[in-house]
Amino acid sequence: MSDFRALLSTLRRPRLLIRAAHCGMLDYHRERDLKRLLKGSLSPEHVVGHLMEEEERLEATRRAGALGYSVARHIEVLIALMVEVRLLPRNSAAI
Repeated sequence: MSDFRALLSTLRRPRLLIRAAHCGMLDYHRERDLKRLLKGSLSPEHVVGHLMEEEERLEATRRAGALGYSVARHIEVLIALMVEVRLLPRNSAAI
């Protein structure tokens, strides 16, 4: 069981990456953007878990300096993650 809000608040990422994601939150359109990022159920509980996994994978790729790292994809995932966590009901934030 994880409290996604607590996990998100403990993320330590480069300030520029987080600032870019915050700026992009205004242009986030759930139906359009989630189709590009994920497949499957669109319930916030399901989505947040998968976005957390994807963000962790991207962070590991970034830290390793791998050629396949996409900063644009990382920002897209962070934007979706930040918005989707806000959509979770307060009492079901722990999954």
